[in-house]
Order: sequence, then C-alpha cells, then structure tokens
Amino acid sequence: MKHLEVAALVLIENNRVFCAQRKANGPLGGKWEFPGGKLESGEDGKSAIIREIREELGIEIEVESLVMTTEHQYDSFSLTMHAYLGKKKAGKITLYEHQDSKWLDADQLHDLDWAAADLPVVDAVLQLLRR
Repeated sequence: MKHLEVAALVLIENNRVFCAQRKANGPLGGKWEFPGGKLESGEDGKSAIIREIREELGIEIEVESLVMTTEHQYDSFSLTMHAYLGKKKAGKITLYEHQDSKWLDADQLHDLDWAAADLPVVDAVLQLLRR
C-alpha cells in the first residue's frame, strides 16, 4: 500500500483559522483540509510547507512551530501528516489547487466535512484558539 508523507499549514489570523476545500474531482474530493502537500525526496516538513503554500496559495509564510504529527490509514493509502503553525509574510491568498476557502472561528471548525487525516489537527487547533 502506498504511503505519503505530507506537511500542512495551520494559518491563524485574528483568532480565526484558514481552511481550504479540495477540488471535487480528485482524491478526497470536496473535503476540507489544512492546505499543504507531499514532501519531495530529501525535503523536510518545513521546507515542504513553505514550497507547497507558495504553489497552492501564492503566499510566502514563516513557519513558527510544529503543531503535531498524525498518521491516518485511508482505504487506498496511508498518510503521515506534519501540521505546522505558520504566519503569512507576503502576498494575497489565491486558490490554485482548491475550490473554496474559509476563515473560521473555533466554534465553526467542526461544521465542515474534513478529510479524516485532518481531524486530529482540528482538535489541536481548537486548543490553540482557546488559549
């Protein structure tokens, strides 16, 4: 079975978190996620998330800390996800790989249909927002 290692961005501004919806016609189509993507060969999580966010959202970010690493088994592949807290340094968010996005308060986070691998990160983000 295929195993993927990915990095995801937790972007919080004004006590709201950025969430992105996957395109309907791909793997996990229509599900919500923290944006990011696969680590390339020899790449660490921090480098991957900076590159992926530039490609997917068109912004430059600064990685602040690792929120958590989680594992998930889907039907056709397994996943290791490194979720990083980051902040926007430059640019305006443009959706190149997603069909929609939202900025949500803590009490709205569980209203979305999240990709299963992102659910543990949602719970960790709730703790961050409620500090």
